[in-house]
Parts: sequence; C-alpha cells; structure tokens
Amino acid sequence: MAPSDRLAGALPPPPPLPPPPPLPPLGAPTPSENHVSISAPLLQTAGAGAVDAAPLARWFRRIEVFLSMAGLSASTPLGKASAASALAVVGVALPALAVAVSPCRGRGRGCDEFEVEVFEVCVLLSQAAAAAVALVCVSRKMAMYGLRKFLFVDPELGLRIRLQKEYVAKIKGFFRTLVWWILPCFAVKVIREMFRFSNIFHESSWRSCVVLFASIMSWMYLTTIILSSCMLFNLVCNLQVIHFDDYGKLLEQDSDPLVYLKEHLQLRHNLSKISHRFRMFLLLLFFSVTASQFAILFKTTAYNGPINFTNGGDIAVSSVVQVVGLVLCLHAAAKISHRAQNIASLATHLFLRDFSESDLESLESGSVQGNSHSTAQLASYMSSYHKRESLVLYLLANPGGITIFGWIVDRTFLNTILMLELTLALFVLSKTIVIPARTLVLNHTWFP
Repeated sequence: MAPSDRLAGALPPPPPLPPPPPLPPLGAPTPSENHVSISAPLLQTAGAGAVDAAPLARWFRRIEVFLSMAGLSASTPLGKASAASALAVVGVALPALAVAVSPCRGRGRGCDEFEVEVFEVCVLLSQAAAAAVALVCVSRKMAMYGLRKFLFVDPELGLRIRLQKEYVAKIKGFFRTLVWWILPCFAVKVIREMFRFSNIFHESSWRSCVVLFASIMSWMYLTTIILSSCMLFNLVCNLQVIHFDDYGKLLEQDSDPLVYLKEHLQLRHNLSKISHRFRMFLLLLFFSVTASQFAILFKTTAYNGPINFTNGGDIAVSSVVQVVGLVLCLHAAAKISHRAQNIASLATHLFLRDFSESDLESLESGSVQGNSHSTAQLASYMSSYHKRESLVLYLLANPGGITIFGWIVDRTFLNTILMLELTLALFVLSKTIVIPARTLVLNHTWFP
C-alpha cells in the first residue's frame, strides 16, 4: 500500500459473514431420505395433527379402561393381585357356591331333569381354565409393553394421517364384535338359568334370585375375559393388516427397491414379535379349549339320564364361547399370514408388468446401433431390472406370517383346527340342543 493511501485512512472493514443456519434441537430425530419418501406427514403434538389424533386417542383410552376393568392390563403388583382375586372369587368361588347351595344337590335322579351336578362342575372348570390362561398371558405382556406398544402403535414415531380412520374403525370393530358375540350367548344363558331356577327353587324366592344373579355375573365375567383376550389378538392382527395393505400400495409406486426391502423387513419384524408374544397364549388356549370339549363330550356321552336345554344348555353356551374365541384368534392369524404371502405375488405381478420383454428388446436394439445414450439407458434399465428381480426372489423366499414355534398359521392350519373344534362342538350341541330321537318317536305315537 502506498504512503498516501495510509495517510488517507484505513480501508473499510469487510462485511460480516451471514449467521449460520440454526441447528436442530438436541435429540431431535433426523429422518432419512427413504423414510421421508414413503411416509406421509406425521401427527404433531399441537395444531391440526392433534385434532386429527383426538378420536384415536379417545378410543385408545376407552379400550384401556375396558381392559383395566376386565383385569387384562394390570401392571402393578396391587393390580395383578386384584385381578387374580377377582378371578378366584367371581370366576370360581361364586359358581361353586351356586352349585353347592342348589336344592338339587344330593337328590340323585329326582332333579336330573333340571340340573346335573357333573355338568355344572365341568362347565365351571373349563371356563375358569380358559379365563386363567387369558388373564395370565395377556396381562403379563400388557404390563411389559403397555397398550400402544402391545398394539404396535409407537407414539414416538407418530402415525400417518391417512391411517387414522382405519385405526379407529378397527378399534370400533373390536367392541362391535365383542358385543355381537356376548349378547346372544348372554340371552341364552339368562333364559336357561331362569328355567332352571324356577323349577328347582320353591322354598325361598330371594335365595333363588341371589343364586341366579351370582351365576349370571360369574358367567359374564369369565366370558368377557375369554372373548376380550381373543379379540385383543384379533385387533393386533387387524392393525397389521392395514400396514400390509399400505405396503401393497407402496409397491405400485416407482421407488428404490431398497425402500421396499426396508419396509418389508419392518413388517416381518412386527410379525415375528407378535408371534413371540402370543405363541404361549394361542397354544395354551388351544389345549384348554380342546381338553374342555373332550371332557364335556365324554361326560355327556357317559350320562344315561335325559339331557335337555334346562340341564345341558350351559354346556352348549360354554362350548360356543370357547370355540368362537379360538376361531377368532386363528382366523386373524391366518388372515395376516395370507396378506403377508400375497405380497410376493403382488410384487411378481408388478415386476412383470413394469419390465416387459418388448421394452427390453427395444433397448437392446438401440444399443446395437451404437447410440451412447441408448447404451447408458440400457445399463440403467438392467440395473433396475436386477434389483427388482432380487427383491421379488427375496419376497418369494421370505413370505412371513404368524407362527407358533415355527408352524405358520395359514389357511391350511386354520382349516385343520377348525375341523377338529367344530366336530367336537357339534357333538356337544347334538347332545344338548337337538331333540332326542326317542322323544320324536313318542310324539309320533301319541299324535298319529
């Protein structure tokens, strides 16, 4: 710099640098490109997202309150003790007391037309065993994971806005199916108990009402526990069906095969967790229901006295409730296994549609002509072709589904179990509901 310039004064300072962009808060998640490309906007804690999540949050609270009242979501030692005490008192002690104070006890053949003690004890033990299995298995997992993680609804990752209505519809279906199965059985149970108690209680009306109320309340409690646990597993599977349907829509988009692979791995991981959490529940429920059906069948077959709706109607109602609960579980498991296996066929169909032989021949003819652009396009095409082919081969080799110690619960498995359980249930119903042939012969003789 010249001396004259130094005398004139110093140069103006350089302009200040622009401030750096604000950093995200510590601990904030940074979604990857793949996750952003396949996910819809997530629910926010405030604003419009909170308004959209309000119906789902309300239904989650309702189902949580319902499960708490049934004793299926006890997480504290006091709650577990209360649930076990309720099962012992309401589920076992009350019906046992009703059988013990019955006027037919000790009368022998004189009261068999209205009540058979061995039938009542068999029904009590079968229902108590199924309810104990449901209470122990489901409440233990609910205490470990909580309701949202138990249903695979993670609040930290948020929920896709377009799935809110489907989630609410599935939860409404949980309560609707539960009511539709409990109400008819409850009506049959009440009618049967009224017929029975009107014929065996003649001395004291208040005693008859007390025993009747205790018997119906005990049955309602045990039936609610059995069907609620089965419907809870059904709800878990139905919520995963939503994600499999959403994954089928994702396959129709033109995305990177790695995105498809990542999403499918997450779905298989969820199915593996569901299988692990419910395998003991499904296995013990199957053994309990099957053993109960065999025991009831043996007792009704060995009994030589008359069996009618009054003394055997409780057997029919109990068999229907237990078989329905098992079928609801197995149907939901087979449904989601079928959806998981259908993904491979859908991916194969889309692969053949997108990569036809005519397109491949046209690109090969372009490369033969020596066009550099066609050659680069062919290389990109073949790379995408091999990625999609590898994805299809992976889906065909890893279909996924609900498993019980390695045995996949698909439609073949469901048909086998359904045939066994319905055979036993129909034998029991034929003994208790169908009019005996001897009665038909007598009626034909009396009324020619």
